[in-house]
Amino acid sequence: MTRVRDALRWLLLAATISFLGGCAAIYVDGNAPEVPAAQYKKPIAPADVQLVWEFQTKGVANARATDVLKVRVRDQFAASGLFKTVSDAPVAGGALLSVIVNNVPLSDDAYRKAFVAGLTFGIAGQTVGDGYECTLRYMHGPSGAAPVERRGKHVIYTSIGSGTPPSGAHKMEGIDEAVTAMLRQLISRTLNNLSQDTAFP
Repeated sequence: MTRVRDALRWLLLAATISFLGGCAAIYVDGNAPEVPAAQYKKPIAPADVQLVWEFQTKGVANARATDVLKVRVRDQFAASGLFKTVSDAPVAGGALLSVIVNNVPLSDDAYRKAFVAGLTFGIAGQTVGDGYECTLRYMHGPSGAAPVERRGKHVIYTSIGSGTPPSGAHKMEGIDEAVTAMLRQLISRTLNNLSQDTAFP
């Protein structure tokens, strides 16, 4: 019942944003910029790794988003210089990299804010934040070494009507550009933290 209610709330939010059309603007938080791969601490002998990737919505696997974003995520890890190869299948040595990005609302009243903005045709502006939490877990394989885990966070804002985003947020052309930018920045920062860990690789 709770999942159905949540789904209806977010459907209402999406419908309201669609109704407002040009009155809705998308922004990516400006406090978590991308870390260039050149700044990562590169291992002397990079290992092959199996990548297990999943996108979640409020802690529940989102198969469609996982599939749509999979190639972008794999390409970013492959270009990081931290691994010899990045594969979907198990690799020699058994190294495994698990990456989960979970989309969580920053407030429970996001649907209400959108509804209010819709009823007032955007005059009562609102800004809704969507949080994204990345959990990156690297396992060395059968060596017995403890897994290395690093976490990161990011935010995408939707300003409806006359709502204004937080200072420093970067305006995007649309949701696809926003998700692409957010994901690259979030993963780059989490990867950088992983590379600096003395237990990696």
